[in-house]
Amino acid sequence: MQKNLDAYWMPFTANRQFKQAPRLLSRAEGMHFWTPEGRQILDGIAGLWCVNAGHARPKIVKAIQDQAAEMDFAPPFQMGHPKAFELAERLVELTPQGVNRVFYTNSGSEAVETALKMAIAYHRVRGEGARTRLIGRERGYHGVNFGGISVGGIVANRKMFGTLLGGVDHMRHTHDPARNAFSKGQPEHGEELADDLERMVALHDASTIAAVIVEPVSGSTGVLVPPKRYLERLRSICDKHGILLIFDEVITGFGRLGSPFAADHFGVTPDMMCVAKGLTNGAVPMGAVFAKQFIQDAFMNGPEHLIEFFHGYTYSAHPLACAAALGTLDTYADEQLLTRGAKMAKSFENAVHSMQGLPNVIDVRNIGLVGGIELAPIPGEPGKRAFNVFLDCWEKGLLVRTTGDTIALSPPLIIEDSHLAQIVDTLSGAIRRAGGHVQSSNHHASAAAPIHVSESTHAAVNTAVRATAHAA
Repeated sequence: MQKNLDAYWMPFTANRQFKQAPRLLSRAEGMHFWTPEGRQILDGIAGLWCVNAGHARPKIVKAIQDQAAEMDFAPPFQMGHPKAFELAERLVELTPQGVNRVFYTNSGSEAVETALKMAIAYHRVRGEGARTRLIGRERGYHGVNFGGISVGGIVANRKMFGTLLGGVDHMRHTHDPARNAFSKGQPEHGEELADDLERMVALHDASTIAAVIVEPVSGSTGVLVPPKRYLERLRSICDKHGILLIFDEVITGFGRLGSPFAADHFGVTPDMMCVAKGLTNGAVPMGAVFAKQFIQDAFMNGPEHLIEFFHGYTYSAHPLACAAALGTLDTYADEQLLTRGAKMAKSFENAVHSMQGLPNVIDVRNIGLVGGIELAPIPGEPGKRAFNVFLDCWEKGLLVRTTGDTIALSPPLIIEDSHLAQIVDTLSGAIRRAGGHVQSSNHHASAAAPIHVSESTHAAVNTAVRATAHAA
């Protein structure tokens, strides 16, 4: 095993803590990882929200192997290769009607940057060059490039990097535990929060706003499920003012909610969709922007020999990534994985909500096959309680994810009831060992009744998220 760990500066990691007690993975198959010592770890987060079909799937592995032997690289500028076009056709068969153009990137962060540039350039080529303002949302995560952290709303991801992009504003987030704690699926309250966009319009004027970008379900900031009718209302306001609506579906895409995309699940079609992660099952880095045809058509003017959109990446449509994506789509189709989440959603919901009465559990949220269990923070040590639960689960053979003091679950779509039982058993034990009950005058320990906590506790929870929230 590697002895010297100093040279690798790890991303979104407590480097000093990790290197004192490394958590190394050396093999993966199906629902599990294995450590170099041979210890089996149940994957409760699909790698990093990305291994939707499970690990080491044969068709994906073979597709990558065959492509590497056939052609390792093809230049994407002024050139193409067959699998790039084949993949695009396969993808637009899955996207909502009208979203039928594909621009390849290499990650979710790059997909976001691409969509933001497309939005601004789209208005310019139409003669509305004043539309340069971008609207994000508090507690939003849109990757780690400058555009993404500018429209994103996680303080820890922004505070060290200067003034970021100008001309960006943020709507309020939709998390409302006072009214929506322990909701199953979409919360009842909060539709009116979409009207925050009208406030942005009143402040800046619609003629300056290019696009709004939101995650249909905010994953990396603690699994924030949109209130009922919120996304529909946001779509209507964008239409009213000629503003493009971008869905960041890097996490929600490819079956996570029980439909191919969140746009399908909620019945709301954006103008652009950013995807990555499940596109290749995490096997090869790849992202994409799906756009409505009218967006691309706006650029198709002027002399035909000139480049229409000055943007792209050396590794856009990389042959290995395209092969991996095709193998992934085949695997999804063979096992109906893009809709399997809908069949498992009720069992998953029951599993995560069974933890409602545990010590310090102040909220449980779920939709499809993604869930969040929010814990009361240790006073003065935000994020530490959830991190202790994470370490405890690791020692007991379960991989979970933390963001602030929320435990996030997003297992591979091949999960079975036996895996759910193991997740609940292991995670429940870890939560119990993480400390006593939160003290609140309205606290109820019974699993049959919602746990109500004070506004001061919720303020502490929000502080924990701001202080310690991670990337996707």
